[in-house]
Formats: sequence, structure tokens, C-alpha cells
Amino acid sequence: MMFTLTEVASLNDIQPTYRILKPWWDVFMDYLGLVMLMLAIFAMTMQITKDQVACLPCLEDTDEAAGPKPDSFPPQSTREAATGASVTNIPLVTKDLPDRAVHELYVTHQHTAVNAEKYANQPQPTGVRTNLDYQQYIFINQICYHVALPWYSKYFPYLTLIHTLVLMVSSNFWFKYPKTSSKIEHFVSILGRCFESPWTTKALSETACEDSEENKQRLTGTSSAPKQISLEGKEEGTNANSSTPMLGVKFSADKPIAEAPSSMTILDKKDGEQAKALFEKVRKFRAHVEDSDFIYKLYVAQTIVKTVKFILILSYTSTFLAEINFKHDCEPDIKQLTGYRKFFCTHNMAFMLNKLLISYMALILIYGMACLYSLFWVFRRPLKEYSFEKVREESSFSDIPDVKNDFAFLLHMVDQYDQLYSKRFGVFLSEVSENKLREISLNHEWTFEKLRQLVTRNAQDQLELHLFMLSGLPNAVFDLTDLEVLKLELIPEVRFSAKVSQMTSLQELHLCNCPAKVEQTGFAFLRDHLRCLHVKFTDVAEIPTWVYLLRSLRELNLIGNLSSENNKMIGLESMRDLRHLKTLCLKSNLTKMPTNITELSPHLIKLVVHNDGTKLVVLNSLKKMTNLIELELHSCELERIPHAIFSLTNLQELDLKSNNIRTIEEIISFQHLKRLTCLKLWHNKIITIPSSIGQVKSLESLHLSHNKLESLPPALFTLPKLRHLDVGHNSITVLPPDVGLLHNLQHLAINSNKLEVLPKPLFRCTKLKVLCLGYNALTVLPETAGQLVQLTQLELRGNCLERLPAQLGNCRLLRKNNLIVEDHLFDTLPVEVKESINRETNVSFTSGL
Repeated sequence: MMFTLTEVASLNDIQPTYRILKPWWDVFMDYLGLVMLMLAIFAMTMQITKDQVACLPCLEDTDEAAGPKPDSFPPQSTREAATGASVTNIPLVTKDLPDRAVHELYVTHQHTAVNAEKYANQPQPTGVRTNLDYQQYIFINQICYHVALPWYSKYFPYLTLIHTLVLMVSSNFWFKYPKTSSKIEHFVSILGRCFESPWTTKALSETACEDSEENKQRLTGTSSAPKQISLEGKEEGTNANSSTPMLGVKFSADKPIAEAPSSMTILDKKDGEQAKALFEKVRKFRAHVEDSDFIYKLYVAQTIVKTVKFILILSYTSTFLAEINFKHDCEPDIKQLTGYRKFFCTHNMAFMLNKLLISYMALILIYGMACLYSLFWVFRRPLKEYSFEKVREESSFSDIPDVKNDFAFLLHMVDQYDQLYSKRFGVFLSEVSENKLREISLNHEWTFEKLRQLVTRNAQDQLELHLFMLSGLPNAVFDLTDLEVLKLELIPEVRFSAKVSQMTSLQELHLCNCPAKVEQTGFAFLRDHLRCLHVKFTDVAEIPTWVYLLRSLRELNLIGNLSSENNKMIGLESMRDLRHLKTLCLKSNLTKMPTNITELSPHLIKLVVHNDGTKLVVLNSLKKMTNLIELELHSCELERIPHAIFSLTNLQELDLKSNNIRTIEEIISFQHLKRLTCLKLWHNKIITIPSSIGQVKSLESLHLSHNKLESLPPALFTLPKLRHLDVGHNSITVLPPDVGLLHNLQHLAINSNKLEVLPKPLFRCTKLKVLCLGYNALTVLPETAGQLVQLTQLELRGNCLERLPAQLGNCRLLRKNNLIVEDHLFDTLPVEVKESINRETNVSFTSGL
């Protein structure tokens, strides 16, 4: 059977894209393997077609029993030796022959006799007479080919073929093994796409532009070390968190942003999407490959196998080189068949095989040297670690991470092909590069016109823009110069560039799970102009460090996890620089009040703690905050009114909503808080109100709704300044007549209770504007309700009323939309009253216009 070169060469066929993972020694060994393969096929072809031996019996082995002496002919006369017959030995049987035949026979004998005399005078022939015919020689040659010829002379071409195939398989085994081939194929595919991606060229070009800007500034004497914001209270320092790196370059106030050429900032949408997909693929491939070193181990193993194979071939081949000879002695056990014991044979392929073997050994030796160099390269330095330090220096991608294990090994192999691949591949390992791509795509999509359409007016009549789940902050936002409130939610990368200084109307900023960075020029603007900041976070580390340096900030809201384990990380000690901070809101799960918050005491006037059901135990630090005017402690699982509150002599409003307060006996201590005007104890479990409530003469607003009150003490109605009383959603059955003593009462809410009758003195409170009586058990609304001439809102829905008094027509400020009552009850009013209420509504509405 014959092998064609094309059929055998297919064993070495590798996908062309894999060539980038084949260093020069692997390529060189592949070519050597191909030459050895051709040599093996050539040797096999020659051996199959021409390989044979030719044998003759040796002289020293002849004897008497075998026949005539091999060195002489049998003894005869000279003529008989020459002619092989006697001249006179003429056949006598001629009687049956015709005369003509007898005559011819006689003439023949006469001619023979003459020739015999002629040959008798010539020298006798020499040589060895063996008495062997042609078939015997063929038989002897076949026997001696297998007996006398060394095995290596017969199987050398086949061994060469086998060794070559083993070496070729070993060289490319890591490309074919299932556990490695899939990763390699994926890597090569990603690498090729990264190399050809338009984003790679654009990113490197923009970096080059930034580098040239730096060089220009160096040449012109501009300082190369940007001044940055310190978290120690200084405006300029060395903290890297205060400036935002863009593609590895840090910007500062004295260093303008290097703007890329306009042609570079516009990326085709399809190319941009492909680049985004490449970033994701690279990230997933790195996570999949970097935790294993199987590819590296397999490559080392196959290199060791090739080296051992080379040593084995070289060692035993060199010993058999001398055995390939042209001459061989053969002693087959066939004397009984031929009469000879020993034969002398020649091998006609010996010379060719000897030259081919020498050539093969030379190729193997070169192949082995390449294997040894490969081993030296593998173990010379750690290939399971790959540093992009050089790439970072050349491209200014300072955040390209170093990689390890199989990922690192594959990059080392690529470097042997062309280091440009790794440099361009590093672009897709850089978060700065990815963020830059997002920024370009984002700015291309979110134009100024599109953002302008999203601007609305909020409840405070401010121009507001709310951006949700974008990849970054569009540059066009900074062109909205009249924007007052900016809300950013779930945006992973927010950068405030120097252009934020254009937003001269911006006063309020919301950062909801948005890690934000700001350049120094932009920070200087925010520091002097921002008044209100809301930061919602999951981890404390997400709070931007520059927040604590906004010296013009009036209100700060921190919403997130500030548990006791993280109290040390809050960084409230840096709030000492918030010199104008008036309001601090902490919506978290605190177990104790941070002690460092007292540093805000000189200027803080409002403190809000919404604790989301976590019990707040330690409140002693509140005692030092004597300038507090408003205090809210919501959902702090308080069971009593904290004593620390009674030290806040300037307190005007206290809100203890949604706690577990059952008794408020401590309320007598509020008489020392001469400025306390508003007390909110709603959404608790208060059963009774102590009579000491009458000692708090400064109260103007009292909220006790959503408790468990069954009655109201008479002392409550001795508060001369009380204007707002809310006791709704309780179990009150009787409203004391003393309610009429509250001459300044303007708002009374006693809805959702168990009232059956309203006391007549209630309607002496002529300053009432809002009266909420809904969802009780009232059967009659007294006619004296018409005395409440300033009433603007009346709620009666959910009672057992049969009709409404016509005197409601006297409440000229009462409007139809603020008269909350069932429709059938409204229909019981006289027509003129209904028309009056509706007419009043229209007149008031017109007047308002």
C-alpha cells in the first residue's frame, strides 16, 4: 500500500488561524516533521520496489558427498572436455534412417571432430560450478533476506514514518484535545476580532492624542503632576479619588481636557455594538480561562514527550547505523536442500538506506535542539503570569490588569508571533477603554434635543431631569444651563467634567446607586454652587469622597447601609468641612447614633434618622446638638421618649413616628423646651395621654393619630396656642366639651374613631379651617356647624348621617371639592345651598385666575 504526500500531510493540517499560537520553534519543527515525513515515504517507496539481496554459496563449504569438486570440471579427455562427446562416438543405429539422414549425421560428426581439435588448443575455463538452478537462487535470496539482513535495514522506513507521525501528533495535540481546543478556538476568535475591531484603532488613536497633549504641556513647562482634591479638608492634594482618569489620564484645574478629534468621537453604531460585545466576551473568557492552567500543562507535557522521543530515537538509531552494510554472511538451515551451509549475500539498498538514515539523524538532531530550546523557553520564566506593564506605558491604559494561568500562557504564545496582538487585545481588558466606548456611544445616542424633551417641572416648580439606567452621564447634560435638579439613578459610571460649571442654575443633585467622580474644575463649581445632595448607596464605599468637601451644601441625604459594623467607615468626621450644612438625613439601619455627628452641632438645625425598623439604642450624642430645631426619629423601635431630647433647648419640632412608644409620661419634661411648637407621636402604641400635657404651653401642633387612645384628657384643651390637633385613627368614643376652649384651633382631625355625638362647644372654635370627622358613628351634624365661617374643608364620609344642615351654606369658604361626603347626602341640601357652594367654587376659581 502506498501513501500519497497529500494524504499524509493532512495529519499536520491545522486551522490557519491557529498560527498565531505557534512560535517559531513550533513552526520550524512542523517543517522538519514534514521533511522527515517525505523522507520516510521516499524510503518506503524505494524499499517496496527495489529492496532485495543476492546470495552465492561459499567455497569452503563444498565436500565429496555434494558432487564434483567446485574448483575443477569432471576428468575427461581434452576433446571430450571441449565437445562433451567422443569424436568417434557416432550413433550406430542408422539402419532405420534414410540415406540422406545418414549422410547429414556423418557430416555433423566430422564437423564436431574438427571443432574439438580447434578448442583443444585454447585455455580451459575457470570458476565454481554449483549445480544450483534459478529457482534455488530465488529461494535462497528470500531466506537470507529474513535471516542475514539486520531488522533495522528492513524496517527503518516504517519506523521513520511512525516516529514522524508521533512527533507531528505531539506537536499539535493541544490544538486537538477537546478540553483545550475549545478554549483555544474561542481565544483565537476573540483575539482576531479584537485585532480587527475599529474601536481598537480609535481608542489607541485617542490615547495617542492625549499623550501628545501631555508632551506639549511638558515642553511648554506646564506641570505634569495634576493637583487633586484631598479628603483631609484641603482643596488640593494627592488623593486620586478627587480627579477622574479618562483613558488613563488624570485631569486637573490647571490641565485642560484633551479633546479627541471629532472624527474619533463618532463610532458607527454597528461597530460600537460589536465592540461592546467584545468587551463582554473578553470578560467572560478571562473568568473562564484564568482559573485553570491545563493548557499550559498540556503544552509542557507534549514538549517533554517530543524531547524524550528525540532522545530515544537518537540513542537507538545511532547504534544501528553501522549495521546497514552492503555485504552479509548468511547461514540458513537449508543444506539438505542445496548442499551448501553458508552463503555470501549483497544488499542492493544498503547504500541508499545508509544515506537516508544519516539524513534522518541529522533532521532528528535539529528537531531535538528545537525541542530543548522550547523546554528552555517554557521553564526560563513563569509563563502563568502576564504583565501588561509595557502596554500600559505605551498606551496610557493604566488600568489594564495583569492576567495569570492559561490566559497568561496564551498571551505569551501570541507574543512570539506578534506583540501587536497583545497590545491591541489589552484595549479590551481596560475598564477605561470600555467606559470610553460607552461614553462615545452614549453621547451619540443622547443628544441635547433628546435630553431637553425629558426636562420637567417638579412640585417645587423647579426644572428637573431624571436619568435612569444609562451607561454613563451624557455630555449634553452639561449644556442644560437652566437645569435646577438633576436626578441620576442606577448609572454605573458618572463623571462630572469641567463642563458642569456651565450649569449655573443647578442646586440639587440626586445620586441613586451611582458611583460618581468629578474633575477638579468641576468640583470647584459644585463646591460653591450645590445646595442639596441626595446619595443612595448599597455600600458605604459607594459614597463619593468629594461629598464631604462641598462647603456650600445646605442639605445632605444619605440613604443606605450604615450599620454599626460600618460606622467606622462612614467618614462623618470629614463633615466638619460642610460649614453651611443645615439638614442631615440618614435613612439607614443604625444601632447607635454616630458620635462624630456632633461635629456638625454648631450649624446643623435639622436631623432626620429613618431607621427602617432597626432599634436605635444609644442617643447620648444628641445632647451636644443644642442648635437642633427639627428632629425626626422614624422607625427606630423606641419604647419611650429618649431623655437626650430634653437637652435640645432650641428644638421646635419633634417627630417620633412609627416607633413602639406605649407611654408618654416623660412628656412633662417638654415644658423645659420653651420653643417646642410641634410634637408628632403618630403611628405608635400610645394608650393614654397624661394630664401633664397641659404643661407644654408652647405646643401649636400635636399629632397623635394611629395610636390606641380611647379618651382625651381635659388638660389637652388648656393649651392656648394649639392650632393643629390630629387624633385620627384611634378608639375615641367621646370628644370632651372642653374642646371649645381651643380658640386658636384651625385643624382638627378626629376621623376613624368611634364618635357618636359632637359637642356643641366644638363649633365655638370659629377659626377652624379643616374639620375631619369621617368614619365615625355620627348620626347628626348640628346646625351650629354653620358658625364655622372660615371652614375650607369638611370630611363627613363614612358616618350614619341622614341629612346635612342647610346652615352649611354659611360656610362661604367651603368648596364642593373639599366637602367630602356621600353624594346622596349632598343632595339633601337645599338647592340654593348647593348652588351657593358651587357658585362660590366658580367665583373663587375665577378669582384665583
